[in-house]
Amino acid sequence: MTAHPPGGLPVFHQTVQDDWIDYNGHLSEAYYVLIFGFATDALMDAAGLDAAYRDRTGCSLYTVEAHVRYLHEVARGSELTVRTTVLGVDGKKLRLLHKMFVGAPSGAPVATEELFTLHVDQSAGRAAPLPDASRAYFAGALAPAPPWAGQGIRAV
Repeated sequence: MTAHPPGGLPVFHQTVQDDWIDYNGHLSEAYYVLIFGFATDALMDAAGLDAAYRDRTGCSLYTVEAHVRYLHEVARGSELTVRTTVLGVDGKKLRLLHKMFVGAPSGAPVATEELFTLHVDQSAGRAAPLPDASRAYFAGALAPAPPWAGQGIRAV
């Protein structure tokens, strides 16, 4: 389920399903990414890159790099909220940050996902310019990156 705060980016809500729980008794790592993917879909819909757009143009966002941080365990039946931030946009590229919370989107997140995406023309097999309206939507939502964004995995 997706909510749209007035003038803001969509906020995605999802309840943790029983079959998403792993052998350690908490949300399995793959389902964090699934939930973040649903949040990306909600953002695409809000920006005009929805199913009708994809069918009409053959263009879509492709994730070309992702970095997930698993910060806290998530229990069965938890009500999750994903808040999305746009960190950067240009002609063909979009950089996003999702923060996942249990309950209201406040306090410390339980997980984050940073994404680098490209707008791709599937028939041409290469990156293509974002539609002007979508690019303007993303540009209007730009926010500064937190200090840990773009850092990747620390060396041992």
